[in-house]
Amino acid sequence: MRLLFASLATVGHAYPLVPLAIAARRAGCAVHFAAGESVHPALAAHGLRPFRPADCFSEIYPEDLAGDLERLRPDLVIHEWGVPGAAIAARRAGIPGLWHGFGRMFPDGIGLESPLRIPEVAGLPHLDICPPALQDKDFLAADRIPLRPIPYPDSFAADGLPELPNSRPLIYLTLGTVFGTPELLTTAIAGLARLDAHIVVAAGRLNPTELGPQPENVSLHAWVPQTRLLPHADVVVHHGGSGTTLAALNSGVPQLLLPQGADQFANADALEAAGAAIQLRAGDVDPGAIADAAARLLPRRGNDHRDAARAIAAEIAGMPDPETVVGALRAHADGR
Repeated sequence: MRLLFASLATVGHAYPLVPLAIAARRAGCAVHFAAGESVHPALAAHGLRPFRPADCFSEIYPEDLAGDLERLRPDLVIHEWGVPGAAIAARRAGIPGLWHGFGRMFPDGIGLESPLRIPEVAGLPHLDICPPALQDKDFLAADRIPLRPIPYPDSFAADGLPELPNSRPLIYLTLGTVFGTPELLTTAIAGLARLDAHIVVAAGRLNPTELGPQPENVSLHAWVPQTRLLPHADVVVHHGGSGTTLAALNSGVPQLLLPQGADQFANADALEAAGAAIQLRAGDVDPGAIADAAARLLPRRGNDHRDAARAIAAEIAGMPDPETVVGALRAHADGR
């Protein structure tokens, strides 16, 4: 079976599709991945044959993909929520398609067009990686194919884990690759450093050398292998992006959320309502508030946030894995 995956050229949009694409390749499918060049190295490292449709950099319009659909003639196109143009191009070419989510169904007004409101392709089924406990209740009525969210497989990277002292709790701090600012990161570090914990910080798009000297219990890095770090973490402090939210929940880790934009506010509300997180909005963020909130999430007897996070982790573990879902893709390619 020939499969074409398509996504925006950002980590938050491309990486959620990678586990299913890898499972399809291992099952003997011919897999190609349409996306802008910025994510090609990561996709190529997993043998996913990335290419850039037409002259696109991130967004994909129907016209961008038309020639490649004729050239590759896939049996099925799997297009994430951020590229409705790929869905439309597949429909026009007479090729079956499936939406692929990147987390909770995003609200209106974040700069993306909802796939539920595009008449030409609104009725397509959705591969949904969000556990039902967090998913938008209205979206749960859609034609959904549950798919376990698997954290991006960064085990191929040469960089190892930073040293992790086991005498103190571990707090992992990241603000992602888009929304982090020096002001917010330094505020978060200042608050977390007050705790009797070891703080591992991924600076993301920021230059660690510009953040100055750090307290002795803070380990600052440009990048860390998040998938390998999270099972060791006791608390994750982050911006509320879907990828980090779901990856932390995979390990049953409670979260302190500092939402900044896009779908992060809706994610924070849902996770807080489920009892697995605390959120601080912009007006409430200062070192003292961050320290107090993180302290409430640290391991202790009767920690309700930790219990809620582990309950969602159990729900995730019960969702069909990528290998199982690959086995069902043929029916969708055949239009059944």
